Amino acid sequence: MSENEKKVPTVVVKRLPRYYRYLGELLKQDIKRISSNALSVKMNVTASQIRQDFNYFGGFGQQGYGYNVEHLYNEIGDILGLNDGDTTVIVGAGNLGRALASHDTFEKRGFKLVGIFDNDINIIGTKINGIEVMSIDKLEEFLNSHRVDIGILTVPKAAVMETAEKLVNCGVKGLMNFSYTELKFDKDVAVENVHLSDPLMTLSYKIKQNQN
Repeated sequence: MSENEKKVPTVVVKRLPRYYRYLGELLKQDIKRISSNALSVKMNVTASQIRQDFNYFGGFGQQGYGYNVEHLYNEIGDILGLNDGDTTVIVGAGNLGRALASHDTFEKRGFKLVGIFDNDINIIGTKINGIEVMSIDKLEEFLNSHRVDIGILTVPKAAVMETAEKLVNCGVKGLMNFSYTELKFDKDVAVENVHLSDPLMTLSYKIKQNQN
C-alpha cells in the first residue's frame, strides 16, 4: 500500500462500495462510459467530490471522456480487495447468522464462505446454503487447517471477545462484529463493528426533520 493510500479518509473508503455497486449496475446495462457529472446525479455526491475521491487512487478518468465503466469497476474492486478471493467463516448460526449465510452477497462480491459454527446441538449438523454447521468446539481446529481471512461474529455480547480472540490468534485478519459491542484490536487486525439499529435511528431522525 502506498503512502498516499494510507491517508485515504474513512469517509472516502465507505463510499467505494457504493461506487462499485452502481458501476456494476451500469455494466449490466451495457453502458461503456460515464462522466463525473452523470455519476454525481446517481450517487448524490458532487462531481468534484467524486473526482477528489478517485484522485486518492490515481484518478482513472480522462478529460473530455469521463470514466470507462468497466475499467473503473475493476479498479475499485481491486482497491477493495474483492478480487483477492477472501475466505470467511460465520460464528453464530442464529437468525442473523443464518440470514447472512443464506445471502448471495458472498460469492457475488468475491468472498467464499467456508465454515459456519454454533454451540446449539439442535443447529450443529444442519446445513445452511449447503454448508454444514459445525460445533464451536471445532473452530480453532478448523482455523488452523484452513485459510480464513474474515470472521463474521453474530454471537451474544458475552461471548464475542473470547470468540474474536480465538479467530485472531489463529490468524484471521478481519472481523465483522454484529454483537452490539465494540471490538478493537491492534493495527494488524481490521474490525468493522456493525450496529443494525443505527440506520433505523438515523432514519427516525430524518423522518422527524421532514416533519418539522
